[in-house]
This record gives sequence, C-alpha cells and structure tokens, in this order.
Amino acid sequence: MPLFVVKSFETQKTTNMLLPDNIHPENTIYFNGAFVLKELQRQPDQGLLDLYENVKRQRNLSFPIFILCLDWLYLLGVAETNNQDKIKLCF
Repeated sequence: MPLFVVKSFETQKTTNMLLPDNIHPENTIYFNGAFVLKELQRQPDQGLLDLYENVKRQRNLSFPIFILCLDWLYLLGVAETNNQDKIKLCF
C-alpha cells in the first residue's frame, strides 16, 4: 500500500508520490532518503553541506534530490535543524 495517494475527482486517477511504478526504485526519494538517514545515524549532528558530501560518498546523489530527502525526513519527524544550522537526528 503506498504511503501517499493523490486522487483526482475528475478522472479518478491514482498517483503514487514516493513509490512511483514508472521508474526504478533506486531513483525514489524513499530509497535515497535511507542513505541520508544512515549517515545521520552515523553522525547525528552535521552541517548541511557536510551531510551532503558524506552521503554523496556513498551514493551519487544530486543536491535537489538530497534536499527532497531531507524534506521527507523532516515531515516524518526524523530530522530537523538546530540553533547552529545543523541537521540533527530526532530520535
């Protein structure tokens, strides 16, 4: 069952947002967010660019996809920024 489903009332079309069926799973925010989460678990308090560089060493990830992954982790309540403008793990 998909996490988020968008339904249009005019066409009754269902679109999967995090796990689309028309691309490879390794290109999804869900999959790539796991690499960002893994790096935050390794070091729970990192600057934005430091975190990006550390994730990029593991997975060749573009910066816009990285930001979308961070947005998704923030919405889940897993990551947030602290007063020193660092990304931190919430649990």
